[in-house]
Amino acid sequence: MSASRTPSETRMPRMEPLARLPVFFGLTGKRAVVAGGSAAAAWKAELLSAAGARVEAFTAEPSEELRSIAAEQSAVVIHARAWQAADLAGAGIAVGAFTDDKEAGAFAKAARAAGVPVNVIDKPAFCDFSFGSIVNRSPLVIGVSTDGAAPVFAQAIRAKLEALIPAGFARWAEAARRWRRAVHTSGLSFAARRRFWQVFTAQAVTHPDHAPTAADFDTYMATTREGRAAAESGSVTLVGAGPGDPELLTLRAVRALQSADVILIDDLVASGVLDFARREAKKMLVGKTGYAPSCKQGEINALMISLARSGKRVVRLKGGDPMIFGRAAEEIEACRTAGIAVEVVPGISAAQGAASRLGISLTHRKVSRRVQYVTGHAADGHLPSDINWQSLADPAVTTIIYMPSKTIRELAATAIARGLAADTPTVAVASATRPEQKVISGTIADVADRLEAAAPAGPLLVMIGRALADAVSTADAEPTAEPRRVGRGA
Repeated sequence: MSASRTPSETRMPRMEPLARLPVFFGLTGKRAVVAGGSAAAAWKAELLSAAGARVEAFTAEPSEELRSIAAEQSAVVIHARAWQAADLAGAGIAVGAFTDDKEAGAFAKAARAAGVPVNVIDKPAFCDFSFGSIVNRSPLVIGVSTDGAAPVFAQAIRAKLEALIPAGFARWAEAARRWRRAVHTSGLSFAARRRFWQVFTAQAVTHPDHAPTAADFDTYMATTREGRAAAESGSVTLVGAGPGDPELLTLRAVRALQSADVILIDDLVASGVLDFARREAKKMLVGKTGYAPSCKQGEINALMISLARSGKRVVRLKGGDPMIFGRAAEEIEACRTAGIAVEVVPGISAAQGAASRLGISLTHRKVSRRVQYVTGHAADGHLPSDINWQSLADPAVTTIIYMPSKTIRELAATAIARGLAADTPTVAVASATRPEQKVISGTIADVADRLEAAAPAGPLLVMIGRALADAVSTADAEPTAEPRRVGRGA
């Protein structure tokens, strides 16, 4: 009999150290000072001008690039002399291009004395801020920085982002800027205004090449008003967090996390998944862990409904897929009974994640014609009494056993006694897709002993079937591939 615990708010890990604070200067109408006339100085003058600044470049020897920019852009003016400390008075930003450290230091000192943030190109010791690689979908702007450690790497990341982010997002971002005041003064509640921007965002993501018009604004506003009652009464979304690797989240799951007011979290959800959640959202741990203190399902249901009735957008975040041994049926029924809008966002199941990391197909057409999912324990914590042993013994099926850590020995012995071949390939995977993933391979006859010896931590599943033969034969020869990691805000 497992112990009980009550739902509790959980404190998320604090922000990891940042090499640089990413900020965006508002330079429209402000004066920018550029000292030096090199090609690098010309590029910075063009960049500052593009950001709305009035650029004054001080150099006795302007490069052809700088002359060309000044000829084309009235906001860039060249003063044919060296800079002076008085030139920095009243400036909003200062950039220097010097080869000599002594002159670079003097410029930085003068700028700081005038209260002006300063950057000296390619000399980080004299810089208050740095320029990153830029993805320009203005007013959507993305900066990438490696703190000067690897500019070429930053440029490669920028190229990746350029390929991922449609050029049409610039039009959508501009429409958001045009419409923001109208939405704010529309009389809609805070929750309804957020609903408007969710409708807007969904359209932008699915139709990035469309140019938003006034008619679109009216349509989105009508959609928002029609759904106002539902939005203001709150809702519940069951979201599959996947097996662990945050990169396996679906786009829809990310959108749900970013729009949530409250997130109710299972113990099995990897902490990295919450990096994608809205920072303002309250995070509450309502973990259900086998053979350990767990929140009662009735308490979780009551909490979800109470929060939704208070107007909150509630995300119930579950490891793997909520529709596979995730008690989704009970939570959906509770919401429907209470008249609460409920939606399900499926996730990558633990079985799919494990199979992908092992590089195997669960339905190899030569040896497996179907896949079945079986729970390793019943409500009382023991092996379920209604397992279809004939089906499990079928040599043409791949069976996935969920949560069998306490029952795998009994399950294996009974399966063999009921006809499953003792040499059937069997793979146990703990913490599938996570950096600490551990794979234990063997046969159904020895898997319990191997698990007992390895004592792996984390969520466990056991996969049984002839389709796993290759995985068993190569598990010891090849180390598990380390999944790629793309940290948010890196």
